[in-house]
Amino acid sequence: MIRLTVGYSPCPNDTYMFGALALGLVRAPGVTFDIRLADVQTLNEWALEGVLDVTKLSFAALLAPPIADRYTLIEVGAALGRGCGPLVIAREPFPPETLRHKRVVTPGKLTTAHLLVRLFTDDAPVTAELPFERILPAVAAGDYDAGVIIHESRFVYPAFGLTCIVDLGAWWEATTGLPLPLGGIAVRQTLDHTLRHVVTETLRKSLAYADADPAAVRPYIAEHAQEMAVEVQAQHIALYVNEFTRDLGDEGRAAVEALRRRCTERFLTLPPGK
Repeated sequence: MIRLTVGYSPCPNDTYMFGALALGLVRAPGVTFDIRLADVQTLNEWALEGVLDVTKLSFAALLAPPIADRYTLIEVGAALGRGCGPLVIAREPFPPETLRHKRVVTPGKLTTAHLLVRLFTDDAPVTAELPFERILPAVAAGDYDAGVIIHESRFVYPAFGLTCIVDLGAWWEATTGLPLPLGGIAVRQTLDHTLRHVVTETLRKSLAYADADPAAVRPYIAEHAQEMAVEVQAQHIALYVNEFTRDLGDEGRAAVEALRRRCTERFLTLPPGK
């Protein structure tokens, strides 16, 4: 029996995808999965050290050495699409073009959100990094002028009295014509072709199980969700689990390549270089 370590976030889209596997409703012959849950920045940092065999990663991290030299993207499990990008929020409106002069907090230098705000501001310095669930209260308290929010935070920021300054996903789509690549599932390159196939097909089966019987994984999703409101969990899954999640496809691969190319063209140092 081969044992593989697997990491993903407690966000509803990830627990939806992996729920059937975690609950033992889907199995892989000859393989057991040791599951670890952590926020996406922690998963990105673990990838720098090569901690896991299979892991959710931000595309910003997956494009950067040494992670790009250690992990390979698989075709299922991506968080990629339209209308799902990070938002820049603040207590009071201000012109988006002045963002480069503000005190901005992001969910971590290895996240795609961090990379996007650097692209948007022509590589202006970012003031601070916080776990994503701490950004809304920090901006609401006036600790920072603006914050870049991800995951379910995009559904609840008005409750903190905050306003959206710019939708970085909408900006990406308008300037590239492509969906926004946020994150994907990657496997260690040292895994042989057979094991990579087993991982891909097992995740595909786990996702198909959740699609066919959402109630079976709903308690697992609720157990780990940062935002416990059922309607927010449902919104999150509906937005981030889509056709690209089920199969990356040509357009998905083109979007990932566009992110890589834009970074090169703008002379940005990909994380973790900055």
